[in-house]
Amino acid sequence: MQLPPALTTAIAALLEGVPRADMVAAARKQSAGYRKGATSQAIVTPADAAAYAVARMPATTAACAAVFARLAEVMPDFAPASLLDVGAGTGAASWAAVTQWPGIETVTMLDHNPALRALARKLADGGLLARADIVGGDLGADKPQADLTVASYVLAELPEASAAATARHLWASGARVLALVEPGTPDGFARIRAARTALIADGAHVAAPCTHDNNCPISGDDWCHFSQRLPRSRDHMLLKGANVPFEDERYAYVVVTRDKVSSGALILAPPLETKPGLTFKLCDETGLRAQFVASRDKDAYRMVRKREWGDLF
Repeated sequence: MQLPPALTTAIAALLEGVPRADMVAAARKQSAGYRKGATSQAIVTPADAAAYAVARMPATTAACAAVFARLAEVMPDFAPASLLDVGAGTGAASWAAVTQWPGIETVTMLDHNPALRALARKLADGGLLARADIVGGDLGADKPQADLTVASYVLAELPEASAAATARHLWASGARVLALVEPGTPDGFARIRAARTALIADGAHVAAPCTHDNNCPISGDDWCHFSQRLPRSRDHMLLKGANVPFEDERYAYVVVTRDKVSSGALILAPPLETKPGLTFKLCDETGLRAQFVASRDKDAYRMVRKREWGDLF
């Protein structure tokens, strides 16, 4: 997945004349905060915000882009005209949304961090988000009603026990579609599952990734998450301390809508490929199951051989 060209150019402009050693130090401090679920507390200065944009914005944008692509697949007639990005940070989710749906006319980004808001404004100017309204405030602030409301990597910074109430609060704002995206960790999935359960209880229907509104069948030490590969720039590799030119962002998410969506079964893991055929781990309204497709069944095999983790079966 490639970042929008205008965003790539804007991020590169941030780095002109900035000492890389300062950026690396800021990125390390934020990485420690990210693992504790408190990234924004480590972002105070413009340099902090710029380091975050280089180190984390590409992966966040890629994850949101994958979520929105799946939403567009299951709801092809959904054409949002308005977007509310709650806890927007540098605007990663907004960039992904307007790239998926160029017809979005109004964008509101809400974030409590002044340094992140300032950077979001700088990145937005001159691009698809030039007319975005970027305002200060937290989850409890007054919010405009929007066709699409998204909160990406926001619940991770809140206590797990508050995930359900936060999701209900966002749903009550009247969005036609609400998307929640979190790190693809057991903790991230726990927050997503709690939010999913609460939203269904409030009358929402799951559009993605689940293909049903039943109780989540995953139990024990397992968790539902997905992966999106993205390229790394030289500065991205430097700040991440990486030596490979790509990154695999693991994420968990749920998208709910006002209308019921039916879309079959979801592939929950990379398919197991053997000489006899392919085995898929699937989740649908009947629960978890394994589906084997024999390579000798040429028509069926041809239909599914390119299906991947996170796709519909």
